[in-house]
Amino acid sequence: MTGGTSPETVGSVDILRVMEMIPHRYPMLLIDRVIEMIPDVSAVGIKNVTINEPQFQGHFPSNPVMPGVMIIESMAQTAAVLVVHTLGPESEGKLVYFMSVDKARFRRPVVPGDVMHVHVDKVQSRGNVWRFHAEVTVDGQRAAEADFSAMILDRR
Repeated sequence: MTGGTSPETVGSVDILRVMEMIPHRYPMLLIDRVIEMIPDVSAVGIKNVTINEPQFQGHFPSNPVMPGVMIIESMAQTAAVLVVHTLGPESEGKLVYFMSVDKARFRRPVVPGDVMHVHVDKVQSRGNVWRFHAEVTVDGQRAAEADFSAMILDRR
């Protein structure tokens, strides 16, 4: 995502608003806020990784590393906030479900104390199917990347 602001850029979305937008809760809420969003284009989420998170009790106790699937989930949650904001009131009562994950790559371990910047770009949307490309950076270094798609469906 490029720097600068435009009239469409949305400022920070705090954790309380994130929890209004997506249904995830601890321990599966994997973004702390969205620091920048351009509706229908991109979003940047933040995840502060801390040692007191439950996954570090078993992954791996002597060398804690954030599980890759949880990094991918943080990408999906950032994308879900982008979708909900983009669709506005039309998204009320809907959920964003994973359909596929492709080209996932993990470039460096994410460990407690790191701050993940989750950069999500919309690649395409057709009907209720959206495609994304995401990168996670820590201290300006790429930690992970993936392409994924999601479907927007009514809650059951």
